[in-house]
Amino acid sequence: MNIFRSITKFLKRKATVAYDGAGHGKRLGNWHPSNSSINSLLASNLSTLRTRSHDIVRKNPYAMNSIEAIVSNCIGTGIKPQSKAKDADFCKKIQELWLRWTDESDAAEVCDFYGLQALVLRSVIECGECFVRIKIDKRNATAPLRLQILEAEHLDSSRDGPLPNGNVIRSGIEFSKNGKKVAYYLYKEHPGDSCFSASSSVRLPAHEILHIYRPLRPGQIRGEPWLSNVLLKLHELDQYEDAELVRKKTAAMFAGFVTRLDPDSEMFGEKDTNEQGVAFAGLEPGTMQFLDPGEDVKFSSSADVGGTYEAFIKQQLRAISVGLGITYEQLTGDLSGVNYSSIRAGLLEFRRRCTALQHNLMVYQFCRPIWNKFIELAVLSGAIDVPNDSTFPLVKWIPQGFSWVEPQKEQKAQMEAVRCGFKSRAEVVSELGYDVEEIDAEISEDNKRADSFGLQFDSDSRTIKGQKEQDDSEIIE
Repeated sequence: MNIFRSITKFLKRKATVAYDGAGHGKRLGNWHPSNSSINSLLASNLSTLRTRSHDIVRKNPYAMNSIEAIVSNCIGTGIKPQSKAKDADFCKKIQELWLRWTDESDAAEVCDFYGLQALVLRSVIECGECFVRIKIDKRNATAPLRLQILEAEHLDSSRDGPLPNGNVIRSGIEFSKNGKKVAYYLYKEHPGDSCFSASSSVRLPAHEILHIYRPLRPGQIRGEPWLSNVLLKLHELDQYEDAELVRKKTAAMFAGFVTRLDPDSEMFGEKDTNEQGVAFAGLEPGTMQFLDPGEDVKFSSSADVGGTYEAFIKQQLRAISVGLGITYEQLTGDLSGVNYSSIRAGLLEFRRRCTALQHNLMVYQFCRPIWNKFIELAVLSGAIDVPNDSTFPLVKWIPQGFSWVEPQKEQKAQMEAVRCGFKSRAEVVSELGYDVEEIDAEISEDNKRADSFGLQFDSDSRTIKGQKEQDDSEIIE
């Protein structure tokens, strides 16, 4: 009877908790998460997260390789613009002007514009955010526009609080009364640089600064390093592997320890001593050594790591790859346990994430405002005339296409999609990372050059079409 009452009481108490995750039993008693906003959490932890992220990327090969995998797949050789203005002459002129400007875009004169894309994304992943200063430089031959890339540490996060004009500064960013970004407070030098002077930060208007980061929660104003949720695991796994390496190194140093009653005896014929006066002895192949009473020799023996080491390391690396949003194979380069179908399925999911980052992060926050500013300054400087077309600022950004292990199968699938009307030929060319107008112009020039020399190739679509019509006529006859 007492047991029945206890069970009934337990069930009633259990029924009062609608969700297991909201319970307060023994399993969840020590779980006390913070209910602070994302901005409050980042304000108190961002500096430490960013410093540790820099450190782990410098020292851990998995962390560095993960960043390289994301950057190379998202950026590659660059996300390139294709003007969508209706005026064909204007499109040609603006594309030529842009091509010349890409080599002059970097204020530091280290990268071209597409190299800056990779640098920005790498900084966003490692630091959580990146700042790009738009500088007007009339000495620039093509368009008076230069870009200065600044790391997240340049933002003066100590600036915080209300201003007399009603604006408010939050973590170095000034907001107006309606919540719009008004200005950024940035240091002239990197605070970690040896030549940094403890001067106050400079207020720069928001229209001169691009703040690039991945927002994870509504209202978020600062970026979180992408390695934040795997920092501890990467650090401890690195320490564990180092400990195992040292242990195996020690075990490989085959050593013997001699115990004897008479310290003056030379059991192994030892004569040489080290700086501390300790004698060393050696063994030779085929040695038969007789020991005196009370003397003994013991050899070092270290326990082997066992057969679970590889499985344990793989499981930890799989968890890290999930936290970084890449595949285990990309993180480690280990392709021993995959086949074409499995790795293709993993890459499809990863490339879908890359496509989202390309359009939602890089294009919208970085490429789009730079293109608009470039067009504006090119027109104002007289480098190009304004066409009688309201669509001249419109642009389509084309990232580098993804390649496959078996491109022939993919190309056949693309051909069938075009023939069935499921997609256009222009869209297929864009997916490959090319401009269809440039492709068509090149094909036309190739055909003219071939015809002028009387050349004929199997790759010429006109030849294929004529051969098909001839084959069809022969079948009818």
